[in-house]
Amino acid sequence: MSNIGSYEARVKDFNWKMAEVELGYGNNGKYNIGYYCSDRICEMGNGTKAALTWEGYTGETKQYTFDDVRIYSNSFATILRETGLEIGDRICVFMDRIPELYISFVGILKMGGIVQPLFSAFGEDALVMRLEDAKTKAIISTRKHLGKVRRIRSMLPELLWVIVVDAGDRPLERGEIAFSMEQAPKVDTIEIANVGPETPSVLHYTSGTTGKPKGALHVHSSIVAQAITSKWVLDVRPDDIYWCTADPGWVTGTSYGIIGPWANGITQVVLDAGFSANKWYAFIEKHKVTVWYSAPTAIRLLMKEGLEPVSKHNLSTLRHLISVGEPLNAEAVIWSEKAYGKPFHDSYWQTETGSIVISNYPGMKIKPGSMGRPFPGITAAVLNPKTYEPIQTVGTVGLIGLKPGWPSMFRMYWDNKETYDKKFHNGWYICGDRSSIDSEGYYWFVGRDDDVINTAGHLVGPFEIESALLEHPSVAESAAVGKPDPINMEVVKAFIALKPGFVRSDDLTMDIMNYIRKRLSPLAMPQEIEFVDSLPKTRSGKIMRRLLRAKEWGEEIGDISTLEND
Repeated sequence: MSNIGSYEARVKDFNWKMAEVELGYGNNGKYNIGYYCSDRICEMGNGTKAALTWEGYTGETKQYTFDDVRIYSNSFATILRETGLEIGDRICVFMDRIPELYISFVGILKMGGIVQPLFSAFGEDALVMRLEDAKTKAIISTRKHLGKVRRIRSMLPELLWVIVVDAGDRPLERGEIAFSMEQAPKVDTIEIANVGPETPSVLHYTSGTTGKPKGALHVHSSIVAQAITSKWVLDVRPDDIYWCTADPGWVTGTSYGIIGPWANGITQVVLDAGFSANKWYAFIEKHKVTVWYSAPTAIRLLMKEGLEPVSKHNLSTLRHLISVGEPLNAEAVIWSEKAYGKPFHDSYWQTETGSIVISNYPGMKIKPGSMGRPFPGITAAVLNPKTYEPIQTVGTVGLIGLKPGWPSMFRMYWDNKETYDKKFHNGWYICGDRSSIDSEGYYWFVGRDDDVINTAGHLVGPFEIESALLEHPSVAESAAVGKPDPINMEVVKAFIALKPGFVRSDDLTMDIMNYIRKRLSPLAMPQEIEFVDSLPKTRSGKIMRRLLRAKEWGEEIGDISTLEND
């Protein structure tokens, strides 16, 4: 029996107050996320339970109990306070996926700071843009990234402190502090910042098609949604070993790589190493992972490696598989059943929503290729793009809209009210994605609002084309964008990376075109195919279609600081 039980019954009976009661949120006037992710778990008698098992690229492993997380996060909170930092100051975590990243996140929240997680692979320009915008007061980082930080210090007058967690005996410069989490004096108790439900907690930066990145600000009560969605969508249970493959520089890596699992007292594992099918499967086997939350791009890469690596490992501990970041192709759902004996469940949400808002739930019928149905407590609709009124017709494409009011919804774009206000129309938050709804209430993703291809007045979704392309035996990765056309306004252009053993040729191009024509429609058939070695992706695994589209339209590329290999 899954945690969510009957979806229909949950939708009928659910309200967010019930989720607060289940978490004990607000008991004794406590609202701080840091408390709920560490101290509360210890108070419940689970202090000796493993909270984090970490494995580095060399195979080195470390394990931390919830009591360790409590004490070490207290130490981080203490050093931050001793530097004079205060409630509401923005404090950046800029590290690889090492234990200090996860535990300092909790410590910043405990002292009342606003955590600003940034990808450790960001270059100097990307860093300056975000730190300057947020007026960040401190950075927690490592020697590996210290050179980058030093080169930009003069451009950031608000940046007072750089805390280096592995400085050792290395000389430091003015404003830099050496702090070893494990060697620092253990701090058993601190006064956890007395925050309210609406006190800011996490500031995540998200990139747009043009202009500078936007800082989506979340508050401490976001944990209410993150905890209950972890329980009902990720189906986490007390004895689970949970693996979220996302970097905390991405919202998935904080909402469901720190807050959600630890609020539920779940043991999670982290692999700080590059991707390979064998490496991932060996990690699952070694640590006996039961719940696995990953990205469609990673799943497609595993598909590319085939079933042979799967057969070399014992993956029998896997109980529940969930996907996030991009729509999950039907082919990937079917393949995962073949490979692992169970399907990946898609989940849909954004940086701005803070938690999962549409999903396929354990025990609920999966329709491969569908995002699923709205989470209980979330009012969703497909809206007319002109009137922002709900579309009543089954199968008609429109904009995904959500009624504001769920706990983890972002409260503002940092210092950018104008852009924030544009996200709301007619009482709905506009996600910026297009979808249709079928007769059973399942949502079917079509594409980003600015990704949808309008060819001869017909809207064609890139996701549908890409899913079909991936089913062609030669295609490893695919992306579809609109290309300007004097007659049809736009036509479809596909970018394709081939599987090993296939060679680019005119015959293969025609074969793929006709395959799509037959599978979908003449409108969906690519009028041009460009073979590439790989597709541009963000570090969180999303294919950056807008870069490909901008190239075809001669448009400004915009912010590319999250690009995998920029």
